[in-house]
Amino acid sequence: MSAVVHARLQQVTRYFPQPGRKALLHALGPVDLTLNQGEFFSIVGPSGCGKSTLLDLLAGLSKPSSGSVEFEGRAVDGVPDGIGVVFQEDATFPWLTVRENIAFGLRWNGVDGAEVQRRVDYAIGFMGLRDFAKAYPSQLSGGMRQRVCIARTLVTRPRLILLDEPFGALDQQTRLLMGDELLRLWRETSATVLLITHALVEAAMLSDRVGVMSARPGMFIDFVETGWERERDSRVVSTPHFGEINARLWDKLRIESMKSMPAADAGMGAAGNSNPEARAHAAGHVRGSGN
Repeated sequence: MSAVVHARLQQVTRYFPQPGRKALLHALGPVDLTLNQGEFFSIVGPSGCGKSTLLDLLAGLSKPSSGSVEFEGRAVDGVPDGIGVVFQEDATFPWLTVRENIAFGLRWNGVDGAEVQRRVDYAIGFMGLRDFAKAYPSQLSGGMRQRVCIARTLVTRPRLILLDEPFGALDQQTRLLMGDELLRLWRETSATVLLITHALVEAAMLSDRVGVMSARPGMFIDFVETGWERERDSRVVSTPHFGEINARLWDKLRIESMKSMPAADAGMGAAGNSNPEARAHAAGHVRGSGN
C-alpha cells in the first residue's frame, strides 16, 4: 500500500535580514521534504542550521522566501486547522491550573463546554495528570509542565503534531520516559509527528525516519529509515540496530557540526527565533480538526 503524502516542502528557502548589514542571512534551503501520513519523522542537525525555521514554515508561523509549503494538499498560509505545535519553552500559563491550561485553546475557539470537559478529562487521564488537575505550573516539575503543553495540543485533535525540542530541558532518563509517552500518544491518535531534536538517541529511538540537516544554510544530507515496529518503546536503545542507527546519524552530523562551530553565534539573532510573537500565540492557541 503506497504512502499518503500529508505535508510537503518543495524547494523551500528562507532568508533573514541582518541588523546593520545589507546582505541577507541565508538560513535554510533549498529544502525538499515529504511527510507521509501517520509517520513519525525527526530532524537532527547542528545548531543554527534552520531546524526551527523549517518547523515555523510548516506551522504557518512564517513564510518561505521561495518555494512552496503544503499541508493536506493545500498551500500553508497562516496556521492551518489540524496542526498542533509544542515548543521547548514552557508555554503554560502560571495563573491557570493544569485543567484550565489544557482547556484554554478549546475555550478560545468556542468549543461547547461539555465537549471541552470531555476532551480535557481524556487528555488529563491519558497524560497521567489526574492527580495534578487542580495544581498550578509552579507546583509541577519541568517534565510535568511539558505534559500539560502536550495535553493542550492533544485536545485539539491535530492531524499533524510539530514538536520543537519539547524535552530539551529534561535529564536523559526523563527524556526516555517522556519519549515512551510520546510514542503512546502517536499510536493512540494516528497523527503524523515531526520532531525537532538535538538528541540523536531521541531521534533514533522514536522515529520511522530521521532527516539529517547540513550546517547553515540547512539542507537535508541524509534520510535514515530506522525500520522499527510501530509498537516500539525505549527498550530499543539496548539493541545492536539502535547502535547502528545512532552511529550513522553521528557520522553525518559530526562533520556538519564541526563546520558550523566557528559561526555558531553569527546571525542567530535573526534566524534563531523568526517570529517570537507568532510562536507564543501558536503555543497558547494550537488548532486542531475540531472533529
